[in-house]
Parts: sequence; C-alpha cells; structure tokens
Amino acid sequence: MVRNSQGRGGSSESRASQEPPLDPEEQARALCLRLLTGTPRTRRQLADAMRKREIPDDVAQHVLERFEDVGLIDDQAFANAWVESRHRGRGLARRALARELHHRGVDAELVTEAVELLDSEQEEATARELVGRRLRSTRGLERDKRIRRLAGMLARKGYSEGLALRVVRDALAQEAATEGEEEGEPWLWE
Repeated sequence: MVRNSQGRGGSSESRASQEPPLDPEEQARALCLRLLTGTPRTRRQLADAMRKREIPDDVAQHVLERFEDVGLIDDQAFANAWVESRHRGRGLARRALARELHHRGVDAELVTEAVELLDSEQEEATARELVGRRLRSTRGLERDKRIRRLAGMLARKGYSEGLALRVVRDALAQEAATEGEEEGEPWLWE
C-alpha cells in the first residue's frame, strides 16, 4: 500500500493556501532579515526594498527604527567597513568612496566621518602602489601616453588630478633613475 507522504493534511500547496497571509509588519521584518543575512545593508537600501514590495511607509519606518535600536542596521558601521574594504581591496580614493556611499543612501555626515578614516598619506601610498603595479605594462609607450594612462587609472579610482600627476611623474622619474643605475651610467665615470 502506498501512503501519501504529506500525511493527513494533504499537499503542502493546499496547506500554504490555507495559512493567512503575513501582515505588513511581519512581511517587512522577514524581508529585512532576509536581506541582512546575505550582506550588510544601509537603512535606505532596506527602505527601498520595502517600498518595492509595497509595504506601507509607517510600517517600514517602525521596522527600520526597531532594527536600528537592536543594532541590525548601523549606517556608520556600514560606511566605515565599506571605506576600509574598498580602499584596501580596490584602491579607491576618498572621493570615489564618498560617491559610492552616497549612492547607497548613507547620510552625508556619516560619509564624511567614514572617509576621514583614510588620511592623505595612506591615500597617497595606495596611489603609488597602484601606479607601481601598472607601470611595467606601459613600458614601450611614449612618456606623455604613459602619464595619461596611469593618471587616468588613478582618476577613475577617485584620486585628484594633482595627486595623480605627481605620483605618476615620481614613478616615471624613479624608473628612469633605476634603469640608469642598471645600465651602469657610463657617462658618470668619464
């Protein structure tokens, strides 16, 4: 005799249709928890997701405030972690990081605090490291073209024009001096 694996209640589909739908607050909580499980989110990202699901604004605000109260949403911590991660991993400058955080809905004051975690010396050191990695791939090109390519790469990562040009010119000068040393610089001995 073959038994129904669903038992007496019938199929799982019919049971699901018999359950009352979740109220808006339960839907909002469930959505926020699901979204926060995968990756940290800003308050605005969660609010936008609830708006797309047509959860009433007053319910969304209540749920977001509760999540902030218990520490599940912390835009300052999100911004600080974002700055650290994206600067270290992608070499982005403060300007690019601020743009990304604004795009994710982080308050301007919190963005300012987060990007101030990077000091100008650290930013310059990262720019020098990025140029150092790309310098070899531009060999064989004329000097002006190398400057444009390397400075353009830094500009796309949010570095200022002045810093980018200074770092690139310093790297090219250092490369030229190093190559001169490797060749023995015979003109120095004459």
